[in-house]
Amino acid sequence: MSDTSLTIDNILAPELTLCRVAASSKKRALEFIAEQINHQDNTLSETQLFNNLISRERLGSTGIGQGIAIPHCRLEGLDHVVGVLMTLEESVEFDAIDNQPVDLIFALIVPKEATSEHLELLSQLAEKFNERSFCDRLRQCEDASTLYQRMTASGG
Repeated sequence: MSDTSLTIDNILAPELTLCRVAASSKKRALEFIAEQINHQDNTLSETQLFNNLISRERLGSTGIGQGIAIPHCRLEGLDHVVGVLMTLEESVEFDAIDNQPVDLIFALIVPKEATSEHLELLSQLAEKFNERSFCDRLRQCEDASTLYQRMTASGG
């Protein structure tokens, strides 16, 4: 098993790409992420996922600015990386570094042991989201399948 093959394309499933989610707060957005992951794989505890995401947020907001957040955490007993992409119907307060509300979220759940892969994925995401035109194209999506295609399309 090669650990160099972890890319956004192979951790993001169409079922976990969600468009225009109605979330009234940061907490609600994180709850929704945990619910969706549990819905796809009920061996993963929704409560544990949510608690781990919240614990990570307490260390410092994962809002990276310009309306984008990359919440992430490690999960005991997980054997693969799980990605969740969602756009929000309305921006929510996320304590982001630029104090801007967030409407574009990519959550990353990694196995407890993962380290370098985890950091590599975070840097890939940060790089993609650094491109304003790319983010605008994601925000313009009206449905999940378009959102998924735009996120996984290579070359930007």
